[in-house]
Amino acid sequence: MNHTKKCWAVVPAAGVGKRMQADRPKQYLPLAGKTVIEHTLARLLQSGAFQAVAVAISIEDPYWPELDISQHPNVITAPGGKERADSVLSALKALEGKADENDWVLVHDAARPCLTTEDIHLQIDSLKNDTVGGILALSSHDTLKHVDGNCITTTVDRKHIWRALTPQMFKYGMLRDALQQTEGNPAITDEASALELLGFQPKIVEGRPDNIKITRPEDLALAQFYMEQQT
Repeated sequence: MNHTKKCWAVVPAAGVGKRMQADRPKQYLPLAGKTVIEHTLARLLQSGAFQAVAVAISIEDPYWPELDISQHPNVITAPGGKERADSVLSALKALEGKADENDWVLVHDAARPCLTTEDIHLQIDSLKNDTVGGILALSSHDTLKHVDGNCITTTVDRKHIWRALTPQMFKYGMLRDALQQTEGNPAITDEASALELLGFQPKIVEGRPDNIKITRPEDLALAQFYMEQQT
């Protein structure tokens, strides 16, 4: 598909994934014959949407250099940071001189290996003429409760609640500047929140429910099931 501005992908992959209780970071756990991150990067590269993919990796990571995909000509390795925002900013800096200020950057979780080419192009086509950008998201179908300790205080109106997914798509210069201006702020849990803090209102594009994030051990089996259904 043709998109007017160039698109770049960024994958922060310096996390340790403590909730998996595994012997290695969750992005290196085996899934359908490969590691999770190999599937994730293959999905991005095979989409044909990106000039390159910048991956932020911990400098002490012993697993990344062992993967063939780390040597892919369209994969750029950047040093990971302490927090997600630090890793994303490092990856953006690795694209300096390559990406134009107004090019689009799509930031995607390393632990979301079920992303489809369909969703990537839907997001780009939906947001390519927007002044800010936006994220893939899912509306909430569950009844949501606000709690204090283990006591329910109220029921939240789910009509206004969406679950943030990735990729999150913003212009290169705008995202870099937002992350620099909000650096160290614990409220920045994703890229959209950095833009929100500066007064911008990112859009949402409804994504597929099979774009799950591997967080707990049982998610690996679910991801494999989804991948099998997608083929």
